[in-house]
Amino acid sequence: MNEALKELLDLLDLEQIELDIFRGRSPEERIQRVFGGQVAAQALVAAGRTVTKDRFVHSLHAYFIRPGDPSIPIVYNVERVRDGRSFSTRRVQAVQHGKAIFTMSVSFHIEEEGVRHQASVMPVVPAAETLPTFQERMFDLVGDHPEFRDWVSRPRPVDSRYASPLTWEAYSDPSLRSAETNVWFRYDAELPDDPLLHVVLAAYASDYTLVDTILLAHGMAWGMSNVKGASLDHAMWFHGPFRADDWLLYAQESPWSAGARGLARGEMFTASGDLVVSVVQEAMIRPLR
Repeated sequence: MNEALKELLDLLDLEQIELDIFRGRSPEERIQRVFGGQVAAQALVAAGRTVTKDRFVHSLHAYFIRPGDPSIPIVYNVERVRDGRSFSTRRVQAVQHGKAIFTMSVSFHIEEEGVRHQASVMPVVPAAETLPTFQERMFDLVGDHPEFRDWVSRPRPVDSRYASPLTWEAYSDPSLRSAETNVWFRYDAELPDDPLLHVVLAAYASDYTLVDTILLAHGMAWGMSNVKGASLDHAMWFHGPFRADDWLLYAQESPWSAGARGLARGEMFTASGDLVVSVVQEAMIRPLR
């Protein structure tokens, strides 16, 4: 297990400071606000600690309200909206400097039998093991630029393998522009058999590339294009069991963007083709003059 993954698992081990009140911290960061996937993952941990073990996350709906400050802790207040015979609902508010920076509604469901179908088909892409890592792809792009090489060299908790162009590649080559992105990802260590942990880690990874799918359609890239962006809201549905330490294909598309906003959708498939997670996110995409 690399140090970045150890650090992430430590960040997800929230401190309980009162009944239904938890405190989380952020990694040391100098160049960006708190990563949205981290806040969503920590809020999901807080909600999960208030339900019984026989109930599993089946959906979440979240809003990013203010940028998170990585220099101070985040307090998560959980409201127990309802506990029914089959479903439990929680509302989580993340607070910094006395103001809400993030809200999430989460629903939990007991395990039940029901009708089954799957209309979505996993895209045909090269196997994850045959693809270079994200860092290897980026090193070919950044060359000897010291600032970018330092950023690319950082250890990451998630092993990502792109089966489609990177935004930085499409920035240089307009023929690579597309409104679709396919990324294999996994956490490269054997993780505990805790269903909530695997759901939380999928939520963390889900925020990495959705906004990039919108940028890819326009040949924009962070640090190269004069663009400002941020996640606005985020929704996920969890359809069945999966492991975040096995390869998952994250198939994403952006059906629309206009008026300084863009929409992206994603589906996560197991290597055997089972659809296990659906994701939708709207983001602010604001070209700067």
